[in-house]
Amino acid sequence: MISSRVNPPYWRLSGFYFFYFASLGVIMPYWGLYLQSIGFSALEIGELLAILMATKMVAPYLWAWLADYSLRRVKIIQFGSLGAAASFLGVFWGEGYIWVALVMLLFSFFWNATLPQFETVTLNHLGDQSHQYSYIRLWGSIGFVLVVSAVGPFLEQFGVSYVPVIIFVILAIIWLLSLLTPEANSKLSSSDSVSLLTVLAQPHVIVLFSICFLMQASHGPYYAFYSIFLEESGYSRSLIGQLWALGVVAEIIVFLFMRQLLQKFDAKHLLMVCFVFAGIRWLLIGYCIEYLSIIIVAQLLHAASFGMYHAVVIHLVHTWFAGGLQGRGQALYSSVSFGAGGVAGALFSGYLWSDKGASFVFTVSTIFCMVGLILTVKSLKYR
Repeated sequence: MISSRVNPPYWRLSGFYFFYFASLGVIMPYWGLYLQSIGFSALEIGELLAILMATKMVAPYLWAWLADYSLRRVKIIQFGSLGAAASFLGVFWGEGYIWVALVMLLFSFFWNATLPQFETVTLNHLGDQSHQYSYIRLWGSIGFVLVVSAVGPFLEQFGVSYVPVIIFVILAIIWLLSLLTPEANSKLSSSDSVSLLTVLAQPHVIVLFSICFLMQASHGPYYAFYSIFLEESGYSRSLIGQLWALGVVAEIIVFLFMRQLLQKFDAKHLLMVCFVFAGIRWLLIGYCIEYLSIIIVAQLLHAASFGMYHAVVIHLVHTWFAGGLQGRGQALYSSVSFGAGGVAGALFSGYLWSDKGASFVFTVSTIFCMVGLILTVKSLKYR
């Protein structure tokens, strides 16, 4: 549990993570299935999911700039949460491609504002005990697991038309929880006098963001088409939900041990392990989808391809973007990784899925991982 040397509002922080990632537990596995059910093609699904990622290239930094200068991060989180819930209501008013694209654009502009700032609030509450972050963040993974496991059987019985309703209810709960989140004071340091451009120009920061882009781009087919691929291969929606949940259970387990791993091993070597296992995971999914036992192994590798990777990067960003740069550092991580990398992944998988097939697309994901591994080995210097 949390060290006695700090007293963060553990359950209020954990509750927000729980429901934020519960929303992902509906969007990631089932939003593509919903879009397919209302008539969108693979290319259109890839483009619509790319919109969710595209706003992460701009929105997190804009909100972070405002938060860093206003020092009212929680107000930003509350406003973003309300805006996300309100704008998502638009999906109930039309199903045309342009309309859904516009709704996704507005919704994601607000939705993508909240998590990077909440990461900063959490780390500020933890102070010099930032290695305890994973004990709070794991509740997000638990929320994902519980919701994705429950929604799969529900949709199997009642149909995917309920997906937007479930998402909206969770978004409303996120906004209510944001109202209970207390503000945290940033610890100013001598690094506050260092400009953002000075930090960004450092070679180790450039390399870190480059490998973040590659890792997230490799996840593109997984986020956009994994559920569709499973359903087309004969898996039930209940089993699809259970497989998604299994991956996040593996993530939870690694979060529980991240404090010890970060203290015992160098961040560079941990990232190398992440890229190796991520590349293996995509090959297993791309070529062995009909073998449930192999797909289970692939899902367990989520512990490395996301869980360990994310915890290490959060730790490095918090270390390298100190004081008044914390919010923008977390926002830039989100922008480069989940934003630019996510767009690249969603688009390349959408354009190639129908013509080249799943095996080819997941092979491209493995190539992204191998490039990231080489860059990590040769260029990443941990300070």
